[in-house]
Amino acid sequence: MMWLVKHMLKHLDDVFHALADPSRRQMVERLGRGPATVSELARPLSISLPAVVQHLQVLQSSGLVQSRKTGRVRMCQLNRDVLDDAESWFAAQRRQWIKRLDNLGEFLDSSDDE
Repeated sequence: MMWLVKHMLKHLDDVFHALADPSRRQMVERLGRGPATVSELARPLSISLPAVVQHLQVLQSSGLVQSRKTGRVRMCQLNRDVLDDAESWFAAQRRQWIKRLDNLGEFLDSSDDE
């Protein structure tokens, strides 16, 4: 069980690392609208095509992006399941902090009554 938790946290580390870069976030946002070629992803960015390919490799190694090559064209697609995993982690963190803050509020309210 502990191995699974460590594996999931490592996976989240990779996802957050991939999303830490503005160019990669822009690519993920574009892929949120549907599949795109590498050239389409590169077009709005002010970086070289080899740099775009390096960014895509980071996105692919995190699992956020999948690609397939058809002829000379590489088509990229967002893996929404990975974003759902990250969203679930954030939701769990939010629930914990809400509970802690509620407990603190109750404690402070009870100490005001004394």
